[in-house]
Amino acid sequence: MTTDAPSIVVLVSGSGSNLQALIDAVHEGRIHGRISAVVSNNPEAYGLERARRAGIPTEVIDHRNYESREAFDRALAERIDRYHPDLVVLAGFMRILTPEFVEHYRGRMLNIHPSLLPKYRGLNTHARAIEAGDSEHGVSVHFVTPELDGGPVIAQARVPVHADDTPERLAARVLEQEHRLYPLVTSWYADGRLRLEGGQVLFDGRPLARPLQLDELEHPA
Repeated sequence: MTTDAPSIVVLVSGSGSNLQALIDAVHEGRIHGRISAVVSNNPEAYGLERARRAGIPTEVIDHRNYESREAFDRALAERIDRYHPDLVVLAGFMRILTPEFVEHYRGRMLNIHPSLLPKYRGLNTHARAIEAGDSEHGVSVHFVTPELDGGPVIAQARVPVHADDTPERLAARVLEQEHRLYPLVTSWYADGRLRLEGGQVLFDGRPLARPLQLDELEHPA
């Protein structure tokens, strides 16, 4: 990682609420890095407008213009690498990435997923948690590996599941935690506290035996 403020490239496909949380954290000095670019596969993504308002360069690479997933990912990587990123952050980027793309950024690409991984990889996590009768649900931030939502988990935030919850109500509570957790984990990486080594998450130089928990960090015993 460079001695200057680390370069962060954020990938979005939709509204970009997690992107906004990251932009705010950089602006407030909670992330000691700079968002060098925001890249989207969706030209209509509102996250692009959030970036423009913050004065961040934007790039659009519409996946519909490419004949294969591999061709799109090659173009995407070429565009990202123009910004020499120390870290790539997936913030609602709704694409399954090829192994070649993931390997190119191994150890420097983060994703956020709305479940307590390894539970409920993939979509519709809130409905699945309710249907399973879970008492708690939440969000995980992990390093990206070729296995979908299967990379080593760094940190999690938990929320209770109420008896009268709908997927929408539960999703709203989880999203609040996403906006707290993702900037925090990104700040750890930017500060050099976090790295991936041999498939193991190291935090402050020590391997994590389990994911860090937001409530424990905020309210230590």
